[in-house]
Amino acid sequence: MSERYRAGDRVRTSTVDPDHHTRLPGYARGRVGVVVGDDGVHPLADLRARGVVRPQPVYLVRFTARELFGQGDHSVTLSLWEDYLSDE
Repeated sequence: MSERYRAGDRVRTSTVDPDHHTRLPGYARGRVGVVVGDDGVHPLADLRARGVVRPQPVYLVRFTARELFGQGDHSVTLSLWEDYLSDE
């Protein structure tokens, strides 16, 4: 399976607020971060919760606290499925 993103790529998370299970935290929707690595290939949790198994790359994406919360001088790294991301 080919990975779309590489370490150093800037990405924006999806703004979609689905009416079903998702592993994309609300505070991270529509935010810009930087890919810092990969976290393997795993079934998309959103679909798996509905009985559909569709593996895809998962990325480690680092966000500044300022980007996520409007303040702070630390960073937050999240494991995010490829479907949650788009090019910045």
